[in-house]
Amino acid sequence: MERRAGAQPAWRPSQTVRIVIPAAAGGTTDIMGRLLAPHLQQRWGQPAVVENKSGAGGTLGAAEVMRAKPDGHTILISNIGPQAIAYSLFSNLPYKAEDFIPVSNMIRGPNVLMVHPSLPVKTVPEFIRHLKGNPGKLNYSTSGPGQSPHLAGVWFHQLTGTQATAIHYRGAGPAMTAMMAGDVDFGFDNLTSSVGQIKDGRVRALGVTSADRSFQMPDLPALRETLPELAEYDVNTWFGAFYPAGTPRAAVDALNAEIKALLEMPATRQRFAEMGGVPAYGTPEEYAAFVRAETAKWGGVVRKEGLKMDLG
Repeated sequence: MERRAGAQPAWRPSQTVRIVIPAAAGGTTDIMGRLLAPHLQQRWGQPAVVENKSGAGGTLGAAEVMRAKPDGHTILISNIGPQAIAYSLFSNLPYKAEDFIPVSNMIRGPNVLMVHPSLPVKTVPEFIRHLKGNPGKLNYSTSGPGQSPHLAGVWFHQLTGTQATAIHYRGAGPAMTAMMAGDVDFGFDNLTSSVGQIKDGRVRALGVTSADRSFQMPDLPALRETLPELAEYDVNTWFGAFYPAGTPRAAVDALNAEIKALLEMPATRQRFAEMGGVPAYGTPEEYAAFVRAETAKWGGVVRKEGLKMDLG
C-alpha cells in the first residue's frame, strides 16, 4: 500500500495478532479466520494466530475478545449468532453490542436444510409430512444455541406447524459430524461449509433458506418456493470481523483495508464461489448499520417465538 506524501503511515501491529474464532474448527467462521490469518501475517509482518474458543452459541469467544486489550492485536471473527441474535435471545449475555466495533463483513450465504440419508424423504413437502406424522420424535443439530441454524429451525417449525428437538453442538463442524453419523435426523447449516458433504452424499440437502436458489447448487430449491406456508422464509447468514470497543480508529481502518484487499483477490473469490458464498465487504460504518438491522430483524423472530435462554 503506497503512502501519499505527507500522509500518516498506516497502522501496523507491534506483536502477535490473535484471531479469535468463537466456534469449533470446520465451520465458516473458522474458515474465514484461517483465510485472514496468513494474509495479515504476510501484509503486516507479524505472526497471526487463530484460536478457537467455542461454546455457548459463540458467546464465550465473543466475551473473551470483549475483555481483551483494545490495541488492535485481538480480532474477533464472528457471525449472526453471537453478534445479532444473542442480544434478544440470552437473558444473561455478558456483553453488549457497544462492546464491539464492527470492522467489515467478509462473506454471506444461505443456510441449507439437510437430512440424514436414512430419512425416507427427498423433498420439503415429504419432510414436513414426515415431521407431522412423528410429532416431537425427530431431532435436529445446530451449531450452538442462538446461531442461525438454530433460529432457521425455529422459524421453519413456526411457519410449518411442526415440532422437533434442537440438539446444540459447539460449532458447525461437530454438528455436521453428528448428522453424518445419524446421531440427529436433520439440521440446518451454512451452505458455505456444507457443500462438500452434500456433494459426497453423506447428507441429503432438501433446500436453501435464502429467498432465491444458490448459484452453487441451482437444482436445490429455495424453501420458500416449496410450500405456501414458507413463502416469507428468507434466512442468510454472514461472517465478519470485530474489534473490542476502544480500539484506535487507525487499527480499525488498517484491518478494514486488509479485509478489502483479501476479498478482492481472485483466489478468495474462487474459494467463496466453491463454498456457495459471496464476498460482503463494507466500511466500518456500513457494517455497523448492517449488524444493527440484523439484530432488529432476529429480535422480532425471537420475541414472536417467546424464546429466552440462559447461558450455562
